[in-house]
Amino acid sequence: MSLIARHLEEAGIATVIIGCAQDIVETAGVPRFVFVDYPLGNPVGRPGEVAEQRSTVEAALELVSTAVAPRMTRRMAHTWGSDEWRAVYMHVGDDNRAELAEAGRLRQEKQAARRAKAKG
Repeated sequence: MSLIARHLEEAGIATVIIGCAQDIVETAGVPRFVFVDYPLGNPVGRPGEVAEQRSTVEAALELVSTAVAPRMTRRMAHTWGSDEWRAVYMHVGDDNRAELAEAGRLRQEKQAARRAKAKG
């Protein structure tokens, strides 16, 4: 998305990225970025938290018109509730290795079946 935003900006279309991976998005050099310090997949806010999601979108729309310099980042003050997710996010260990391997194997089988079906 970051590269698409840069391309749209070159065409004169203002963009703002909302995301959770601050280091990646800022390295890509987007013009405007609203950062939400949540697990990946939750850039606008926690599931079901409509007010929080609305405030994130409103912050993004506001940033489009108020940014005074390139590569501006606005950090939202939202909190996930606890930081426990950080300890287990992307965790692979002896306690879940077999489960993750099986999930990967099943995903690969589904992908292979879709490719076979698409080939006709």
